[in-house]
Amino acid sequence: MATFVLVHGAMHGGWCWRDVRVILNSQGHEVFTPTLTGQGERAHLLTPQIGLATHVQDIVALLEWENLSEVHLVLHSYAGVLAGPCVEESGGRIASITFVGAFLADDGESLLDVEPPEIANRYRSLSVEEGDGWRIPASPAFLEQWGVTDPDLVEWIAPRLTDFPLACAADKVHFAQRVLERLPMSYVRHTDPPLHSLDTSYERAVLRGFTTFDVACGHDVMVQAPKELAGILQRIAS
Repeated sequence: MATFVLVHGAMHGGWCWRDVRVILNSQGHEVFTPTLTGQGERAHLLTPQIGLATHVQDIVALLEWENLSEVHLVLHSYAGVLAGPCVEESGGRIASITFVGAFLADDGESLLDVEPPEIANRYRSLSVEEGDGWRIPASPAFLEQWGVTDPDLVEWIAPRLTDFPLACAADKVHFAQRVLERLPMSYVRHTDPPLHSLDTSYERAVLRGFTTFDVACGHDVMVQAPKELAGILQRIAS
């Protein structure tokens, strides 16, 4: 059986993988769903000092303390930019990476660099106008942007969204590009609706020969289509 580490995106927490985790566990897989510092049930730790390096350390520390190996690392949305540093610092513990509606950042790039300029500017403005200059305030309005419209899902997700540190979006990643080229890579694209902010990242995935999958749902694939996503992850691991 396989070992999965499922990492949520901005404003979420380990809670969002609930249904995917249950399915994978039922098939005998070992599944970890860490919550990044300052997010989800760790929102009480949210401070201006949290940056991208904090979240890289969250994942690397999990791998080390749990003594995990041959890990299938699954990254949603913002968490995609953590891929390079996590692989470089993990000491060979990662067997594959799957980007689920995720952003791809190369060495020297940040999340804001790979977002469309108008989106990046909006996040900066939100942090100044409503986030004390250092955080992007969570709001149910993001669910519309992400294509989450089912009333039951909106009711479950909206109150769990957490303010997100601007530094995590603005900090640039630094890693040797070759560390990613050694691993099997997959990209799960959501198509109903798509998120055009991800177009550049998906194009990179295709150009670099990633195995690609399409799921007909919105951006919160793990919540909106858990069975389909769990099935894809099992195929990747096998």
